[in-house]
Amino acid sequence: MATSPPASDLDEAVSVAELDRLAGVRLAGAPPFLAIDRLDAGYGSMRVLRDFSLRLARGQSICLVGPNGAGKSTVLHAIYGFARVFSGTVSLDAKDITAEKPSAKLKSSRLAYVLQKQSVFPDMSVEENLWMGGYLLDQAEAAKAAAERVLDRYPQLKERRHEKARVLSGGERRLLEISRALIMDPQILLIDEPSIGLEPRAIDMIFASLRELRDEGGKTLVLVEQNARKGLEFADIGYVLVAGRLVKAGGAKSLLADPDMGRLFLGG
Repeated sequence: MATSPPASDLDEAVSVAELDRLAGVRLAGAPPFLAIDRLDAGYGSMRVLRDFSLRLARGQSICLVGPNGAGKSTVLHAIYGFARVFSGTVSLDAKDITAEKPSAKLKSSRLAYVLQKQSVFPDMSVEENLWMGGYLLDQAEAAKAAAERVLDRYPQLKERRHEKARVLSGGERRLLEISRALIMDPQILLIDEPSIGLEPRAIDMIFASLRELRDEGGKTLVLVEQNARKGLEFADIGYVLVAGRLVKAGGAKSLLADPDMGRLFLGG
């Protein structure tokens, strides 16, 4: 289990200008697609995140890494509306969505969240689980049509569409959770610990699916991943959080080669 490294081992702060540069958004002459500015957030009266900022261009992927308790999942919770925002803003495509409820973020802003905790309905079929992803759609037929499109994308689920979700393997259940999030055709997917509890072959399958969503589907992805090496091998950009603060950011491949990262988070 990773523990918080001494502050001297990592950069003290990362400027917003550097975050813009990493995302390439200012160089391209466009504002960031997803922007978080100086966010303090947490639960009840407890602040977990402090002065946290983020920049991401459309179609990019970012992986948040760091020790347990660093605030990685709280970033996703704050974006989606599950955490309390004390100060700061979350903007999507230049629109402030900080105060929007999760249902509005899913339906109107087209931002979906795949939870860390298993969330399939075990006694429903694969097909019925997908229909549940369209609960905000005005007509049931629209959810069924969207489910068909998703099943055409994932033959391994289509073959088992009438089977109960509880008989699926861990990797198939994770794929079903991701697939269910696609029913609303989100622009951005927030994915909390995609590899948790999975064996290596299933992990490879899940990351291959995420890569296809980004590279061919044009989805923007924000990942939290405890397996820092796997997450950074996948992502375009990596952020390192320690004690609720962003202490390091860079191209994901450059972070993989960083000696501090190897010593503190990558096991060598």
